[in-house]
Amino acid sequence: MRGTSWIFAALLTSLLGQPSAAQIQWPTKTWPSSTPQAVGLDPTILARFDADIASGKYGYVDGMLVIRHGKIAYERTYKYDYSNIYGQAAGTPGPLNAHDPSSPYNYFNSWWHPYYRRGDLHTMQSVTKSITSVVIGIAAARREFPSLDTPVLTFFDAAKVDNIDDRKRRMTLRHVLTMTTGLDWDEDLPYADPNNASSLMEASFDWVNFTINRPMAEEPGAKFQYSSGATQLLSHVFRSATGQDIEEYAVQQLFAPLGITRHFWKRSPTGLVDTEGGLYLAPRDLAKIAYLYLKRGVWEGKQIVPPEWVDASITPAVTMPSRYAGAKYGYKWWLYEYGTDSRLAFGGSGFGGQRPIVLPELDIVMIFTGWNILPDTPNLTPRVAIDRVLEAVLDKDSKSLR
Repeated sequence: MRGTSWIFAALLTSLLGQPSAAQIQWPTKTWPSSTPQAVGLDPTILARFDADIASGKYGYVDGMLVIRHGKIAYERTYKYDYSNIYGQAAGTPGPLNAHDPSSPYNYFNSWWHPYYRRGDLHTMQSVTKSITSVVIGIAAARREFPSLDTPVLTFFDAAKVDNIDDRKRRMTLRHVLTMTTGLDWDEDLPYADPNNASSLMEASFDWVNFTINRPMAEEPGAKFQYSSGATQLLSHVFRSATGQDIEEYAVQQLFAPLGITRHFWKRSPTGLVDTEGGLYLAPRDLAKIAYLYLKRGVWEGKQIVPPEWVDASITPAVTMPSRYAGAKYGYKWWLYEYGTDSRLAFGGSGFGGQRPIVLPELDIVMIFTGWNILPDTPNLTPRVAIDRVLEAVLDKDSKSLR
């Protein structure tokens, strides 16, 4: 496991020979474009990957975007009739359709999923968690968000919280960010399984109460347990600690500087922002946030996110169970080893196939979107996405990374 200094060195290496922040053609208004060859990518290999996606080899992948050296080198969209594909399921109550059939939490309803009102804003699902972490990093730097060592119960009336014990009292914001709360939570089941804790939470009215009232299963910090409820707690904490709505704050402090002018963000039944999976963005705008982290939080020469927060976010924070096949986890960002010398890619991962992935050493940002929401169906894993794009890299000094 490598520390922050290694991450910083790798990111610094990726920028050697590249334009300075002042010289970069920042994509605030629009992404510059290029041919694959001009940025060192093999168009034939990318076209082969494109053909496999179009054939359905990876299920319903509806978007592919590859950016290198700050320029769009390859972009494709794939059209699917989601109304037809999931239409029958949309009217059948179940774990992925717990509310009214027209609800934005009916995951089969094509008015809401995967595109917002069948437009071009795509659901991010749990990539929302990564972006929530970005916003918290900005607020922390502005001294508007408390220390990560603050107990979570600080933001609740303990007299109204169930199952309080000493372990729950020791649960901190850092534990929430790293998915090590110790709460009794099983989200490893398919989301179509009625026993999945996240599906049960979304079927409830008050998601924050559902989560904070869970009994403890472990000592906080002792074990990684993926939990959408943990991230939803951050929506409540942010509002309680700052007095501000996290969506409005994100618009002002993150989206506006990056030139992101369109988004949609769902809210839970109580009206609280859905920080565990409710954000919709255009793929090119999602790429801006990934690119911001590639540049260690700098945009147009201004430090939007503190470099220390970026480094901590993409540094392994916990020991991961073997079922995650070597993936690591920071502050709501996933980390994936690649290459013969185990470099670390970083990115987000959202239900249905939302995959922003960054290869720092190669100055590559890739975005994949899709809607593979039923268990035991084909999907594009981060490992396959990384390997397929790596295959197209032409740089002579990148062979060791393949």
